[in-house]
Amino acid sequence: MKARLLAGLTVLAMLMAFAPLASAQKTLSDVKARGALKCGVGVQSPAFAYADEQGNYKGFDVDFCKATAAAIGVPVKFVQTSAKERFPALQSGEVDLLYRTTTWTMERDTKLGFDFSGVNYYDGQGFMVRKELGVKSAKELDGASVCVATGTTTELNLSDYFRSNGMKYKAVVMEQAPDLLKAYDAGRCDVYTTDRSSLASYRPTLKNPKDNIILPEVISKEPLGPTVRHGDNQWGDLVRWVLNALIIAEEKGVTQANVDEMRKSSKDPEVQRMLGVTGEFGSYIGLSNDWAYKAIKAVGNYGEIFDRDLGPNTPIGLDRGLNQLWSKGGILYAPPIR
Repeated sequence: MKARLLAGLTVLAMLMAFAPLASAQKTLSDVKARGALKCGVGVQSPAFAYADEQGNYKGFDVDFCKATAAAIGVPVKFVQTSAKERFPALQSGEVDLLYRTTTWTMERDTKLGFDFSGVNYYDGQGFMVRKELGVKSAKELDGASVCVATGTTTELNLSDYFRSNGMKYKAVVMEQAPDLLKAYDAGRCDVYTTDRSSLASYRPTLKNPKDNIILPEVISKEPLGPTVRHGDNQWGDLVRWVLNALIIAEEKGVTQANVDEMRKSSKDPEVQRMLGVTGEFGSYIGLSNDWAYKAIKAVGNYGEIFDRDLGPNTPIGLDRGLNQLWSKGGILYAPPIR
């Protein structure tokens, strides 16, 4: 009797241990039941996430939100979040997913209880200054006043950089990027620091863009990627593989314009698996087998997204750099669909 009782208690303990995980595995079912994906994005962040005059959301991160929603078969509800608000919004369930220029760090990935489902942009922190200061290097910024967003890795990197180089600075701290940009443009600080891609996207919005330069130093690694709550592995896998599919689509030459034809005629086994012609890969992430087809049909492949929102023919004018495919000299690399 005692042995049976102990065995029963052991089973009960095991079930209780797995209960939190089981209850966490419900984001996809919540999204389907709601009929919409709640995606956390930045606050009017040029090139990455902004609403136009008609209220239509556009930008690099926005397109990845749209791709994820399309793969599921639901529309997107965009929720603008500040750097300070983004993690509480995700943790509380106000949003299902963050695509918000969020850096993958150890603390966020462990202590704070989030998971990062890949990297959609490899970035690094930099500095923007007015030409009239005559500064050519970040090493010449001793004593400068610096506009920086609170609650960010940017703020921590700034402190590390100045301390390690024996320099001092005065921080002008605000929560919202648009407020920081206005402060910099009004001369309330000498320097504006954030990710270099954001600096490039903000510069065209200044009163006199050509009067401002981005200094050459890159002072950090900023792998930016989609962020989900820890514990829902199915949801994390889904978000990760939508991103991977968009990268693979570029590798394989599958575009928004030709995806229908490729689905009919491609003889490439991986393209067939990706587009749902063969295999049951959608079932692995709780979706129909045409999940990647629907994502690509909605926004195109990774390269198309980059060119549309950030590329050389946009006001931002960024080169691919590290975000070029691994086969073309970059480090963008996706595991195979197999």
